[in-house]
Amino acid sequence: MMTRVLSAAALICCIAATATGGLRWLRVAQREHYLAGSATRFAGRWWRSSPVNVVVALAAGVGLVGSFWFRPAALITGVCCIVAPFGLSIRGRTSALAWTRRLKTVGVVAAGVAGIVVTIGSALGYGPEMAALIALGSCLIIDLALAILDPLERKASRRFVDQASLRLIRIAPIVVGITGSFGKTSTKNHLVGLIGPDRAVVPSPRSFNNRAGLALSINEHLADGTQVFIAEMGTYGPGEIAEMCSWCPPTIAVLTAIGPVHLERFGSLDTTVAAKAEIAASAACVVVNIDDERLSGLAERLALEGKKVVRVASVRRDADVVITAEATGWAIEIKGVKVGACPALIGVQPTNVACALAVALELGVNQDSAVARVGSLSNVENRLGVVHAPSGVVIIDDTFNSNPAGASVALAALRGIEVTGRRVVVTPGMIEMGARQAIENEEFARRAAMVADVVIVVGRTNRASLMRGLTGVSGLVVIEQATRDKAVDWVRASLRQGDAVLYENDLPDNYP
Repeated sequence: MMTRVLSAAALICCIAATATGGLRWLRVAQREHYLAGSATRFAGRWWRSSPVNVVVALAAGVGLVGSFWFRPAALITGVCCIVAPFGLSIRGRTSALAWTRRLKTVGVVAAGVAGIVVTIGSALGYGPEMAALIALGSCLIIDLALAILDPLERKASRRFVDQASLRLIRIAPIVVGITGSFGKTSTKNHLVGLIGPDRAVVPSPRSFNNRAGLALSINEHLADGTQVFIAEMGTYGPGEIAEMCSWCPPTIAVLTAIGPVHLERFGSLDTTVAAKAEIAASAACVVVNIDDERLSGLAERLALEGKKVVRVASVRRDADVVITAEATGWAIEIKGVKVGACPALIGVQPTNVACALAVALELGVNQDSAVARVGSLSNVENRLGVVHAPSGVVIIDDTFNSNPAGASVALAALRGIEVTGRRVVVTPGMIEMGARQAIENEEFARRAAMVADVVIVVGRTNRASLMRGLTGVSGLVVIEQATRDKAVDWVRASLRQGDAVLYENDLPDNYP
């Protein structure tokens, strides 16, 4: 009798654990743009994120296996999956669940799959065992629901894509497509600043750079009379940009830079280049940053194919548009002739400005006017912005950057600030770099140690590699904080006038 009661309790507990885990992994899936496999990938990260989570995961597995000999052992699995993985809350610190239509659909399908498995298991006499299996594998259930729904979601969204395509045809703006591993948003904003006074321009909003976001941008923001539409195009793999260009074909394409961003999805930088290069297929003119070695080779191939290629740079001097940093500021050259200069722009990358300037000139904006406007450009919010807090602390906000090139520039900015006190770096490191992630973060930490007096390592995702880079540096203070909020609390309590702090990157709380 007692065994039956405990078995029933185990069944109920595991069903509750499936619901609890499902909510956790639904939030992760939403943050990861509903990509099938994302919940399981992050579940692996979380269960390995700390010794406590590893022990609890092992206990949950033991409970599952043991339930096939002693059914109430499933209760152990249920309890473990309700309370853990520790650190990944159901509510969320930075991103609560947004119960959109799509999320609700995923939740219903996942619940249906889980219910079918438990029902069949119960009918065969294995109810608690199957419930324990589903509780421990709730991330797999979410991913299965995402995979089932993906073709249906794409078909359903086709109506909005078709609507956007027809709107583009009717309004007929010149479409400028911008892609790259980084620098897309900054280049887009700089281009708006350079052509805005002369052209009716509509840029896609920040982060609306996938198929659904681009269609939404066109349907909701593209107004009659728009002359230029700037489409930021991002991708997680080959074929995505080509699909977007099939209904939103750019007349002018821009390739800003290539780096190990989203490398765990692409697999290699060569695949990254090929995926980004899809933007050039239908473009009459392609603007390419030839400071990037891989893009320099791509520029040569595109020119051989008969494309009009405009080369830009901030290091090389053989490009069509060159913006270089000199002792007195920035020098601007077009076709080898110096045409202007301006003070160095804090938080602005000259290569991104060169890309924007090349597009502005290709659009027919007066050269003198465009060059004169360069000096009024500014950084994008959360990308190397410099502010002075009321306490007198200088804050460099680079929380939206997550690439080695940008991190190096941010460290240089921190080094260049005159302080009477301490320089502090707050960082969780960089992510989605595949096999290079540990190497890049260790190298970044070494560079940070050469600049900073204090480095605060946030979270567990890159802690080991960051700590390797920071170990053994004389005089360096290294502090570990579980969350960015705790790191900010330390900064507010510890820094005074004359100090400076760099916030380099930030991770949403679906990362350990």
